[in-house]
Amino acid sequence: MADTYVGSIDQGTTGTRFMVFDHSGQVVANAYEKHEQIYPNPGWVEHDPIEIWENTKEVVTRGLEEAGLDAEQLEALGVTNQRETTVVWDEASGKPVNNALVWQDRRTTDRVEEIQEAGKVEMIREKTGLECDAYFSATKTEWILDNAEPLKMQASRGGDVRDRAEDGELLMGTIDSWLIENLTGNHITDVTNASRTMLYNIRDLEWDDELLEEFRVPRSMLPEVRPSSDDEYYGYTDPDGFLGAEVPVAGALGDQQAAMFGQTCFDEGDAKNTYGTGSFYLMNTGTDAVKSDHGLLTTIGFQMSGEPVQYALEGSIFVTGAAIEFLEDVDLINNAAQTAELASSVDSTDGVYMVPAFTGLGAPHWDGRARGTLVGMTRGTEKEHIVRATLESIGYQTRDVAEAMEADSGIETTSLRVDGGAVKNNFLCQLQSDIIQTDIARPVVDETTALGSAYAAGLAVGYWDSVDQLRDNWQVDREFEAEMDSADADEMYDRWDDAVERSLDWAQEE
Repeated sequence: MADTYVGSIDQGTTGTRFMVFDHSGQVVANAYEKHEQIYPNPGWVEHDPIEIWENTKEVVTRGLEEAGLDAEQLEALGVTNQRETTVVWDEASGKPVNNALVWQDRRTTDRVEEIQEAGKVEMIREKTGLECDAYFSATKTEWILDNAEPLKMQASRGGDVRDRAEDGELLMGTIDSWLIENLTGNHITDVTNASRTMLYNIRDLEWDDELLEEFRVPRSMLPEVRPSSDDEYYGYTDPDGFLGAEVPVAGALGDQQAAMFGQTCFDEGDAKNTYGTGSFYLMNTGTDAVKSDHGLLTTIGFQMSGEPVQYALEGSIFVTGAAIEFLEDVDLINNAAQTAELASSVDSTDGVYMVPAFTGLGAPHWDGRARGTLVGMTRGTEKEHIVRATLESIGYQTRDVAEAMEADSGIETTSLRVDGGAVKNNFLCQLQSDIIQTDIARPVVDETTALGSAYAAGLAVGYWDSVDQLRDNWQVDREFEAEMDSADADEMYDRWDDAVERSLDWAQEE
């Protein structure tokens, strides 16, 4: 009998990855495809949902072929996704009414400010655990219903997009819902993704009527909310479809919760930080939805079938890996790997600070009008200083969140589990340890986002028996300890605050 595995579709901000894992959590197949980043106006970011679905089929097919695997060997599929990115589509045809509005998109900042002026921020925070921000799906859905061009369908199905939504003809969802519907034909999301919409009450565990009314989102558009690891399954792939097999789709988590799951942060106090396009620092707070007084989000960490929801505190940093991409875009570096060489060639930034607020600042500042800022330059400033300042900004932003996390939770972080593409950079990991004065643990399998959704799906179908098996799989590749004197780290960090102040409330005209 052929060996069996679990597959994971990891649909991220810049591309789509398909990975297959064995019982020990090791990678046996891996394929990746980038998709187009669409910037129609300053501060606007879109993706084409059709392109994402086509790429998903491509990477799944190619990943299996290159590894010599048959789809029948997959015991389950899990899905993980860029969170908050919002799609609205026609239920009958399955076609999107507009490009997806990406989590980074800031076009609804004015609407958010209206809500703030109306004094509704605390109500939203109490129900959802979220800051009122353009980051989340509620204002994105509202914008699409108010601004998308009417669908050019059959004449009998014409009409205004909002009217069609009110008539029950349109569906909305985050990218997990879009993929699950295309895979299984069922309109489903999991609790973690629902908790990122700003429409879901994370304490009552249901779509909230008051929020649906505020953002004028018809209930009929919304997906059914299910556990992250669901032993009743979300559905099956079509045996006559692109996979040619009937495979259960049984797990889904927003990408950051998936990384937490993949890092086996199953116990209260466990924490991880994922370094991708942005960085996302999550701490498991158990069955207690801890309210933040320091600019963090209270969110759902995961839910297993038949078990209570586990909550998390989260610090969302909008731009980290994207800052390195920026250096490449403006020809300061040729590739991401070059940053370590350039940054380590100088002893310091010579007083230069980069605040990469290209799409505003997230936790703990929450300023949608902040913009990227480079300060402290002199005629002696060279590109090496700017590259080092960019890497240091990742460390400083993480320390912002780490200090808020400790203040809210009362738990001192002595070791931080890290993952994501940027942690392959040893210089960055050491710099991170120095700046936050905490040990850094990098696992052997650093694609923990894909691993987490595979774990969720595999647990649902019995491929793994328990979370203890998953804990046994987790292995450290390398640990980093702080080498910088704490007083020096504090002094550098104090000047970071000054640089952040200069970036705030910059974008007045957008």
